[in-house]
Amino acid sequence: MTQVPESIDAVERLLAGQNYVCGRALATVVFLSLKLDRPLFLEGEAGVGKTEIAKAIAAGLGRRLIRLQCYEGLDAASAVCDWNFAAQMIAIRTAEAGGGADRDALRAELFTEDYLIERPLLAAMRPQPGGAPVLLIDELDRTDEPFEAFLLEALSDFQVTIPELGTIRAPEPPIVILTSNRTREVHDALKRRCLYHWVDYPDFAREMEIVLARAPEATERLSREVVAFVQRLRTEDLFKKPGVAETIDWAKCLLALDVIALSPEVIADTLGAILKYQDDIQKITGSPAKQILDEVRAGLAAE
Repeated sequence: MTQVPESIDAVERLLAGQNYVCGRALATVVFLSLKLDRPLFLEGEAGVGKTEIAKAIAAGLGRRLIRLQCYEGLDAASAVCDWNFAAQMIAIRTAEAGGGADRDALRAELFTEDYLIERPLLAAMRPQPGGAPVLLIDELDRTDEPFEAFLLEALSDFQVTIPELGTIRAPEPPIVILTSNRTREVHDALKRRCLYHWVDYPDFAREMEIVLARAPEATERLSREVVAFVQRLRTEDLFKKPGVAETIDWAKCLLALDVIALSPEVIADTLGAILKYQDDIQKITGSPAKQILDEVRAGLAAE
């Protein structure tokens, strides 16, 4: 287990050790979150690296990563715990077959930890080998407001309440990272309990660092062309602009094809690595892609 970083520079080094390249502002808010035991709420477009921050922190600190993937209709039973009804029914049938079962004793036995199925929120409140876990509540904007209200207790006091067992409080606050793609606004009451940071698309220099860290086999020329092309692509009117994750995927795809430089033909064959909607692909395929590539090369040559 690695100790929690004691400075912003140490946070940058910790993340860099996991090939996560971040700016000073992000490193600062991560440091404050770790120092103050405050949840960290990260918003930004899909694919800019919000989820990867939680993974990098967990790996860098040697902590367990517990992920709660949010979706529409997510409720407390799916997030905290559930009862193993099949095992409970077997216990009931066994007691009935034995005859003379004490109903009160049986009821008390059925609602114990032996029949409890832990979900992510409850698991995050338990002691873990190596220290408090990293709890990733991913894509919170996919849930609804009642679930947000339910989260307030967990984020304020690092505890959850199970009616049959009572309140279970974390002996050590977990490191909590919440992410949102901002498909809807998250309630202010939840945001107030967190430190906040908007994770934006990186500039050219930062994205180059990321590609070199995640796809080190790529030549500098290919990396520069890939990053410049994606950066230029984000200025187009697209349904879904490519994120950093797509930039990395594209670079790796080009490496798998032994590509050493971009060409209109290669771009046409691999656009599906960076654009995920057919309308966007059709808009860029052909002469628009060639025009963007020409602009990219002219810009790189002028540097």
